[in-house]
Amino acid sequence: MNRRTLLATAALGLGLAFGGSASAQGLDKVKACFVYVGPIGDLGWTYQHHQGALELVETYGDKVEIAFQENVPEGADAERVLTQMALSGCNIIFTTSFGYMDPTNNVAAKFPDIKFEHATGYKREHPNVSTYNARFYEGRAIQGHIAGKMTKTNKIGYIGSFPIPEVVMGINSYYLHAKKVNPDVELSVVWAFTWFDPAKEADSAKALIDQGVDVIASHTDSTAPLAEAAKTNGAVIGFGQASDMADYKPSPRVSSIIDNWAPYYVKRVGELLDGTYEQVDSWAGIPEGEVEIGEITDAVPAEIKAEAEAMRDAIAAGTYHPFTGPINKQDGSVWLAEGAVAPDGDLLGMNFYIEGISGEIPK
Repeated sequence: MNRRTLLATAALGLGLAFGGSASAQGLDKVKACFVYVGPIGDLGWTYQHHQGALELVETYGDKVEIAFQENVPEGADAERVLTQMALSGCNIIFTTSFGYMDPTNNVAAKFPDIKFEHATGYKREHPNVSTYNARFYEGRAIQGHIAGKMTKTNKIGYIGSFPIPEVVMGINSYYLHAKKVNPDVELSVVWAFTWFDPAKEADSAKALIDQGVDVIASHTDSTAPLAEAAKTNGAVIGFGQASDMADYKPSPRVSSIIDNWAPYYVKRVGELLDGTYEQVDSWAGIPEGEVEIGEITDAVPAEIKAEAEAMRDAIAAGTYHPFTGPINKQDGSVWLAEGAVAPDGDLLGMNFYIEGISGEIPK
């Protein structure tokens, strides 16, 4: 998987590593470091994490220095980068992709005085490791509603990155809500097996379009799927992923899921500064503002737009959960009974398709 360049530093004190001096109130200064799976210019996943990192400087000024490394492969290279960061004086290290989970915990064991924060993972093997995630499936529900209502071919598509629970969860939510409003809808899934590779992402979009798909959601990090949709002269629409991807408005990008990591980063570094930092497992979504729904453009009919916004507002208010039964698994067995809401544990370990989705999840 992939979510290298020399260690780059940004904002204040470029190239200078400093550890904040401890006091009763916490640290006087914090060096916050970030490991990115893609480039900060991907206009998607990594771009949004970096915007959150930059917000630290806006918020705390010279109390914070940030450093980052782009394009770090998931695996042994990540462990090397994390070790270098730990030795460079980082007080807190944010590892921003699922495949960094084991490297994060391995390096954390060697540096117990440094805080490690892993995005989208679940392992907290050491007291200095926290995890954080976003409920992207909430946004997928809204996209699925729009897709089910707007498809003319009754064929909608989804570009998957890797078959991890986060992605499977998104596929299921997208299809479930399309099917609710369009019983004839069919879903095609293409696995790109990459987080960021515009050529592979474009090929995946082309494959879906060749199958007659006219609405595409993507769980990869570049704008390539929207660029392919744009070549169809309005026949295919899609959604911004991770960032707004506003260059493609009003169509083919008719809305977007925006990952807003800034509040979390500001909160966690602030807790290091004031001495209130504790190990956490955070999973926020639309209600907390961590998942935002980008503008639904006028390419979407007003009635459908109003319905989608009503669903967004209900999720925000806590009156609607996208995974509310009855829902069966792909094999027809009952997963959720009428009115039952999916437990977080089921979602975080999701390794099955729901009923109606064809094909198998790759191993």
